[in-house]
Amino acid sequence: MSDGMAIDRFLEMMAAERGASRNTLAAYRRDLEQAAEFLTGRLADADLAALRKLMADYQSLAASSAARKLSALRQFFAFLLDEGDRADNPALDIARPTTRRPLPRILTHEHVERLFAQAEGEAAGEAPPAPAVRMLLLLEFLYGSGLRASELVSLPRRAITGEREYLIVRGKGDKERLVPLSDRARGALIRWLELLADGSPWLFPSGKSHVSRVRLFQMLRDLAGRAGIDPTAVSPHVLRHAFATHLLEGGADLRALQLMLGHADIATTEIYTHVDSQRLVELVNRRHPLATMHVGHASADVDVAEPSA
Repeated sequence: MSDGMAIDRFLEMMAAERGASRNTLAAYRRDLEQAAEFLTGRLADADLAALRKLMADYQSLAASSAARKLSALRQFFAFLLDEGDRADNPALDIARPTTRRPLPRILTHEHVERLFAQAEGEAAGEAPPAPAVRMLLLLEFLYGSGLRASELVSLPRRAITGEREYLIVRGKGDKERLVPLSDRARGALIRWLELLADGSPWLFPSGKSHVSRVRLFQMLRDLAGRAGIDPTAVSPHVLRHAFATHLLEGGADLRALQLMLGHADIATTEIYTHVDSQRLVELVNRRHPLATMHVGHASADVDVAEPSA
């Protein structure tokens, strides 16, 4: 069986059985076809020695890129093993390149307050400009609900539930999740819906489509500049990080945060614990049962047996 046919079959399985997105499938195809080219069309039959030479060729890449390529190989050979086309998965014997997830940039509470003060001031009054109300709602969704930029700009009107307590968000992997809306966000949403023209299926329409991610980025940085904040320190992604970090600081459960952020793996969510390590230590000291136990003092009501000789 040719490498091209094996790769096509693998990608068909990933799409049909695992619901892989188009971007994921494209990345897998690119990685596997590059590997097949390096191995001169012998990828499906490659042994451990051949794969080690291939991974050695990836040493010039970032560790995260090499790790992604190894993941594609492992899944590809696992598929061939399941299909009976191979008797082993040689990629399992290759150590995963060590990667270190970069720590997210964090906005302080003061910076967030200044952003909101600026946005609320511009959207104040009986007849505020529609762009100002829109900007306030976008800010509420970014910081108040932790949406990704792509999720936010592409929100359809039907994403709003009847009671307006949740948003139905379609995130990575085309998976839907419910995202709670704060009272503040609902208030800004009501104001925006009163100004939103009929006819468009989008919550944030622009021309024949919706506001682009690039435009959202520009509007947010313009707002930061007007609020006296360095525009280069602010982005939709930074506000999403601030949402997660500040929520965790307030005592949010890590699993709940994982659901709200739409992370498939809680390990992705755990990165936010680095900014709040001292609070977590204090939490253990205050809340753990050992914190209230008196070491070295037996209760007067308990008989302690003498050790036998």
